[in-house]
Amino acid sequence: MSESSDGSSLSGIAYLVGAAFFWSVMSVCVKLAGERLPSQQIVWVRAVVTLIYSYLLIRWSGIDQVFGRNKKLLWLRGLFGFAALTCFFYALTKLPLADATVIHYTNPVFVAIIAAVALNESLSAMEIGGAAASLIGVVMIAKPSFVFGSGVAGLAPLYVGVALLGAICAATAYVIVRRLRTSEHPLVIVFYFPLVATIGSAPTAAFTDLQWPSPWEWLILIVGVGGCAQIAQVCITKGLHAVKAGRAMTVTYLQIVFAAVWGLLVFGESIDGWSVAGGLLVISGTFAANRH
Repeated sequence: MSESSDGSSLSGIAYLVGAAFFWSVMSVCVKLAGERLPSQQIVWVRAVVTLIYSYLLIRWSGIDQVFGRNKKLLWLRGLFGFAALTCFFYALTKLPLADATVIHYTNPVFVAIIAAVALNESLSAMEIGGAAASLIGVVMIAKPSFVFGSGVAGLAPLYVGVALLGAICAATAYVIVRRLRTSEHPLVIVFYFPLVATIGSAPTAAFTDLQWPSPWEWLILIVGVGGCAQIAQVCITKGLHAVKAGRAMTVTYLQIVFAAVWGLLVFGESIDGWSVAGGLLVISGTFAANRH
């Protein structure tokens, strides 16, 4: 039976669609909280909240191996996930919601490339072309002055670079998740992400200008950021257990559509023609890079 007709594959795709939606809601909440709170403080609160959620889910599920079997890869998954989260949250507070999301969602291209090296998955000429198209799309979104001239308002190169670095780190984490699927329970893999992020973000958050959240901000952080992130993380992990790494990640660029809608409705962010064209090129490129 082919993967496209396999019931577990369809279930995996459904999980990935759900992950895209809940991550988009999380992104909205991060941007709202980031209007006053430092991004690393948001990372730490998100990590602590999801760590509690993850531990409770493991206990409720009756899993004995809380810390898993392949601890080296589990810690690496957590480390790359933490790095991706840090970059993405920072980018969300500095860039328009849709643009930050599009740049972050070049990660399916990097998943295909990294999976080809680490998991011996094939990498065709179409995949290489798709990767190039996606990166051209990022350039169209960023609109750097050395390409478009000083007459076009572009995004700050530093923030675009941070967003791209986050995409690469996220892709590495997803490939590790794929590698762990045969030995670890999905909830154990999820647990290591906030565990490492909590440890890693504590010192970095301490060096920022810490602000005590208002009751509204606490609600945004705990329910909107932490709760939605936990749901999305479980969905993406279950989805990656059922669908091949590169192909699975193409589904999650639905978050780009969600982000564009949220950006318009919540933040009044307009999208120019270059960003639309770049976003479509990124989507087309990721589809081509993972069409196998």
